Amino acid sequence: MPRDGRATNAGLAKLKKWLTANRIEEVECLVPDISGIARGKIMPTARFLEGAAARSLRLPEAVFIQTVTGDFVYETDVANPANVDLYLSPDPDTMRVVPWYEEPTAHVVCDAFYLDGTPVEIAPRAVLRRVLDLFEAKGWRPIVAPELEFYLVRRNTDPDQPLQPPEGLSGRAESGRQAYGIEAANEFDPIMEAIYDYCERQKLEIDTMAHEAGVAQMEINFNHGDALSRADQVLAFKRTVRQCAVAHGIHATFMAKPHQRQPGSSMHVHQSVVDRRTGANIFSTKAGRESKLFHSYIAGLQRYIPAAMPLLAPNVNSYRRMTPYSDAPINVHWGRDNRTVGLRVPVSDGASRRVENRVGGADANPYLAIAATLACGYLGMTGRMEATNPVEGDAYRLAFTLPRHQADALGKLNHAKPLKEVLGERFVKALIEVKNAEYDLYQQVISSWERENLLLNV
Repeated sequence: MPRDGRATNAGLAKLKKWLTANRIEEVECLVPDISGIARGKIMPTARFLEGAAARSLRLPEAVFIQTVTGDFVYETDVANPANVDLYLSPDPDTMRVVPWYEEPTAHVVCDAFYLDGTPVEIAPRAVLRRVLDLFEAKGWRPIVAPELEFYLVRRNTDPDQPLQPPEGLSGRAESGRQAYGIEAANEFDPIMEAIYDYCERQKLEIDTMAHEAGVAQMEINFNHGDALSRADQVLAFKRTVRQCAVAHGIHATFMAKPHQRQPGSSMHVHQSVVDRRTGANIFSTKAGRESKLFHSYIAGLQRYIPAAMPLLAPNVNSYRRMTPYSDAPINVHWGRDNRTVGLRVPVSDGASRRVENRVGGADANPYLAIAATLACGYLGMTGRMEATNPVEGDAYRLAFTLPRHQADALGKLNHAKPLKEVLGERFVKALIEVKNAEYDLYQQVISSWERENLLLNV
């Protein structure tokens, strides 16, 4: 795709050929907003092809300065006050059948451009592309594999009521933790089979499934692959899981901490970097040992992840997940085959050497979480930073060094100039403005804890 987003003849031909082969009648044109919510338009196939050719698939710029509540942040120094048009350029590689519709429907993920052909820098997909371009300029190619956790819950129509686990095939709800329990996972076989079926029909490259530590909490692992492709697939996967759950009379949630006394849900990101020319893993020496670049990559994660937290833990609820001994990290120490640290190095051979960022929550925008992780590692490698010594044993005994709440995280990001430059200063400014607006809305809510403990006691 040209840098100005114009659809090439070859690209249009590829779109038309795929749509014809799959007998698609309608197309969903999607862009992920700053929260990772799919926004866009739905149209007949013929209209979609006309729009792609004429650059007339348009949305207002305000879609990228929209809070998770749906409010637009109009008083901003980032967006044009006129709320100008931008156009969507569909990426042919993201075409997927949408399996839950009766009539043949597809979705395609789009890049966003202003009418003069310049990329919309505040679009999350553009942020990830920007980071990947920096790697490409160095002759590097990141490889990532997300691991995504989620909860199945009873339908909840009253937000003042706590969530409850759903009934399984036995007719009973889980009452205790069943980490890696086979029979506990079997309780939800119809839903999980539907998820696997829908993912297969969409060619989403998922791997294993396991029951996690929380009640009715599941985890799906993705195969290792291209960073942009994996972000696109996580976007589709989240939609798929939610649709399958609703079809079975329950809800699925990717909230970071949906239950008060249960572990949170994470999005761990495994990452390695290969030489674009040779395909060799630059995290390993020719002898298969850990390379200097590998340690510098880890050092970059250690230095900048606290500042990158608004991209890894984007919501006020995100910070409830990170508490000691809760299957979530509290610092950025690293260790080999150690699940108490923020940065785990799994046991592997030299060709498969990688680091797992365990900080991110399942509620994170996959484009921004992957971009942030790679940006931190990039700064470490280009700055030849030095990592601390690896931790052996319990990392929870060490200091809690991650931000404890959203306001703290936003302050750290605002003062991290190198990270802002890599991600794009205009995007970071937009993110901070949107998240500050969300925090102001949250501050207006009076919680049940306050009513219970303050009403008659203070």
